[in-house]
Amino acid sequence: MAKRAAPEVNAGSMADIAFLLLIFFLVTTTIETDSGINRKLPPMEESDEDVVIKQKNIFTVLLNGKDQLLVEDDIMEIKDLRKAAIEFLDNGGDGSCNYCKGKKDPASSDNPDKAIISLKNERETTYKTYIAVQNELVAAYNDLRDTRAQAQYGQPFTEMEANYKDVNWPGNKEKLKVKIDQIKAEYPQKLSEVQ
Repeated sequence: MAKRAAPEVNAGSMADIAFLLLIFFLVTTTIETDSGINRKLPPMEESDEDVVIKQKNIFTVLLNGKDQLLVEDDIMEIKDLRKAAIEFLDNGGDGSCNYCKGKKDPASSDNPDKAIISLKNERETTYKTYIAVQNELVAAYNDLRDTRAQAQYGQPFTEMEANYKDVNWPGNKEKLKVKIDQIKAEYPQKLSEVQ
């Protein structure tokens, strides 16, 4: 009896199918990327002069490895940080700020333009607490800017910024940009992170 040859499977198109599947999964798969914290660094000032900053114009915030908050040498809860930062920034201690609504305490910050918030944390600080402190400090600036914009222009600063970024906003963007820049100049965000 004659031997029969085993039937062969045509594998010529298998490479094509595998290649098409590979392309399909590469095209349809999304890769998540961390966007990070949105921070705009201040421009570099090319100046040979040393800047002298008075200690009363620095608001120190320290975070230790146990996520405890020390603000101006006093232990504080994160929920109270925004209020304390607003009081410091809006103090107007030297009388040069005619729009400041603070206590005018001469022992605290002179002017929002001179006030600096200094944040220092240790390596053991948790990311969650660090971000919560950052959020409260930025929220203090936003609250002050909202209040000033509301008094000056009748709408909050955050709404003005949203309108400026909206491509379909029908108003005059150049005038709005001038208003936004003025509010930012009155309450500049000076947040220093110490290593």
